[in-house]
Amino acid sequence: MDPPDADALTPVLRPVRAGNGFEEALEQILRIVRLGLVSGGERLPAERELAERLGISRVTLREALKVLQDQGLLESRRGRYGGTFVLPRPAAPAVGAERELRRRVAGLDIEDVLRFREVLEVGAAGLCAAHGLTVAQADRLRAALDATHDAPLAEYRRLDTLLHLTLAELSGSATLTGQYAAVRASVNDLLNCIPLLVRNLEHSQRQHTALVGAVLDGDADGAREIAREHCGGTAALLRGFLA
Repeated sequence: MDPPDADALTPVLRPVRAGNGFEEALEQILRIVRLGLVSGGERLPAERELAERLGISRVTLREALKVLQDQGLLESRRGRYGGTFVLPRPAAPAVGAERELRRRVAGLDIEDVLRFREVLEVGAAGLCAAHGLTVAQADRLRAALDATHDAPLAEYRRLDTLLHLTLAELSGSATLTGQYAAVRASVNDLLNCIPLLVRNLEHSQRQHTALVGAVLDGDADGAREIAREHCGGTAALLRGFLA
């Protein structure tokens, strides 16, 4: 089948922000599929057009498309009539999978959770950088960062959580730390509903390193901006998979 009229995708496709190109591109393509703007069996717009509309390189676009192929949502076909096609949705999900997803997401206002998480993480990063850390505190933060770098995939989310909890605790506010622990538990429930994506984890690690560096340098504005961007990448993935 021919790709849909470009105007039909205009409300969804838009240039992504530079900091989270992969995650936001994935979110927008997932939205196209989940809204049914490209039906099962239909072809997505050509890679060149998609890349231009999203404002990303074709390499980044292909990485996003590959993730969705691995998830069984898209299929790449070669030849004269080839391209990237949306696969028809199965008549029924895997036994228990849909029920578990609904159980975890039910009753959660995802947007509220994500906004609150961003407020707390941005605030904690700014406080740590502005107030400064002792030598022992700085060593503790570096150790938490190093643990995420060396983490096996199965342990990554736990150690990622510990890094962010450490940053919250080092902010010096027990109330902030308690609130962050609570909202992070909700975020982790959501994260456990989506796949671990190596490309996203690599990007997150670069952001973690930059964030810790800004905190240790006392760059409060930089730390806040990196934290905000980092939260935005996670939010884009969760919206794409769960919205």
